[in-house]
Amino acid sequence: MRNIANTIKRLNEQRRLSQTTGTKSNTRLRILPDFGSNPGDLLAWTYIPKTFEPGSPLVVVLHGCTQTAADHENGSGWSDLADRYGFALLFPEQQRKNNPNLCFNWFATEDTTRGQGEVHSISQMIEVLRDRLSIHPAKIYVTGLSAGGAMAAAMLATYPEMFKGGAIIAGLPYGSASSIPEAFDRMRGHGLQESHVLADRVRRASDYQGPWPSISVWHGTADRTVDPINMEAILGQWCGLHGFDQTPNTGMLNGHPVRRWSNTEGTAVVEAYTINGMGHGTPLKGVGENSYGSPRPFMLDVGISSTWHIANSWGLLENERTPIVEQETNAISHQEPETPRHANRTVSGVIEDALRTAGLLK
Repeated sequence: MRNIANTIKRLNEQRRLSQTTGTKSNTRLRILPDFGSNPGDLLAWTYIPKTFEPGSPLVVVLHGCTQTAADHENGSGWSDLADRYGFALLFPEQQRKNNPNLCFNWFATEDTTRGQGEVHSISQMIEVLRDRLSIHPAKIYVTGLSAGGAMAAAMLATYPEMFKGGAIIAGLPYGSASSIPEAFDRMRGHGLQESHVLADRVRRASDYQGPWPSISVWHGTADRTVDPINMEAILGQWCGLHGFDQTPNTGMLNGHPVRRWSNTEGTAVVEAYTINGMGHGTPLKGVGENSYGSPRPFMLDVGISSTWHIANSWGLLENERTPIVEQETNAISHQEPETPRHANRTVSGVIEDALRTAGLLK
C-alpha cells in the first residue's frame, strides 16, 4: 500500500504533466514541447488547423493579465479565423511562478532585452514552429492584449526581423518602463517619454536596419486600466521609426475613429482604431458580418472585431471585402525629411494634431 507521501508525489507529478503536455482542458490548443532553452520559463501552445499548408502564415497571440492562453483563444476568435483561412497560431503563456497575475513581464529589462528572458523564449518558439511547419518567414505576425500588447511591442522592438506586422490592443510602448512602480505610472498615463526618445529605444533594441514592421493600435476611450494616452505614445514611437511627418488619413468605421499613415506606395503601415466608450479589453463583434470572438472578461462586444480587421490588414483573409472607412480624408503628403518632425514631438503634441484633424481643436 502506498504511503501518503508517495501518493502526494504521484498526484503532483500527474498535475505537472497535465499542465505541460497534451491538450489543455476546454481548448483546442496543443502544447509545443522542446522549443529551446526557454530562459523566460514560458509555456507554448499552438493551434494548427486542418486547412494549414506549408508556406502559410503564423500569428503569435499574447494573452493579458489574469488570462491563460486558453482564455484568450476561446474569447478572441483567432482559431475560428485560422480554421477558415489556414494559418497557424502560437499562444505563448505566462506561468504564475513568473508573475502572480499571469502578466507578461513587459516592464522588466531582463525579459525585454534581445537574447534574454521572455522575449528570447518567444523568439525560440517562433523559430521552432517556422522550421517544423515550413512557415513562410515573411508572413509572421504578433498581437497581444494589455500586458500581452506591451509584450507584442517588445517583440517587435527586439526581434523586428521576425515580423511582417504587429497589433497592440490596450497596450503600452516599448521601453517606457523598467520597474513595477514605473509600469503602474505608465498605465496611469504618467511619465511617458517624448516620441523621439521612445523611437530611439526601439532602434537600440537590436541592430536591425529596417524596413520596420507595420503596426495596428487599438484602444478604448473608457479604459481605466491602461490610459488611452499610451495609444498616442505607441503611435509617436512607430511614426518616428517609419519617418512619418504628416497628418494621417482619418475616417470612421462602425462609428469609431480610424487614423492611417501610409508609405510612398500608399500602403498603410501605421493605423489606429479608437473605440468609443470601450473599457479595457479586446474589441469583439458578437453577431453579423465579420463577427468573431466570444464575450467574457476583457473580451468586449462593441460591434467591431479587432481580430477580423487586424487579420484583414495583414492580408490573411483572401478574397474578403475590404471595409469602407467613411468620411476618409487623404491628408497625407509623402515628404521624407532627414529628421522627422513627428519623431521629436511630445505625446501631447500627437494628441493635439489628432484632435485638430478630427475638427475638435482649433
